[in-house]
Amino acid sequence: MKIALLALQGDFAEHEAAFRAAGAETLQLRRKQDLDLAFDGLVLPGGESTVQGKLLHELEMFDPLRERIREGLPVFATCAGLILLAERLMDDPTVHLGTLNAVVRRNAYGRQLGSFFHSGTFAGMENIPMSFIRAPQIEFCSPACQVLAEHGGRITALRQGNQLAMTFHPELETDCRAAAWFLREIVSPCKGL
Repeated sequence: MKIALLALQGDFAEHEAAFRAAGAETLQLRRKQDLDLAFDGLVLPGGESTVQGKLLHELEMFDPLRERIREGLPVFATCAGLILLAERLMDDPTVHLGTLNAVVRRNAYGRQLGSFFHSGTFAGMENIPMSFIRAPQIEFCSPACQVLAEHGGRITALRQGNQLAMTFHPELETDCRAAAWFLREIVSPCKGL
């Protein structure tokens, strides 16, 4: 399996290491022509969603990526990636890709000083490392979404069809089980494996 990483800004290198550890090949998407390469899934990394959204438009990658996600391309999104996917943002009229039926609040846990680490349950797997760094919060998701993780009564990970979105960063630790789960549960069925 080959996983593409949106490599315009953010922590794509950490995701690349996690997916390689989980047994996938990787490639980086930096320009529109890269979208012509063959890949089975996409990572939208944490970072600055406003910057990533702007660069997607400037590089003419926005519309082709949104269309591929709508057509079923498996996507693994963390933090800023979740914001890019969200159908609506609280207190912000910006909509980026808008493919995930969820309402998200940016920086819900406060500034950098409000960042924290938690080890929790994700998709039935215990002790998954979860780093919350200026993390968004999922305020609402439709019944079409499957909640995969929660912390303090808040949804921290969900799946909607081909899309897996998390408010935390599992890629910042050596544990690659979240990446492996995505490959097994979302990418493989889409490839018919």
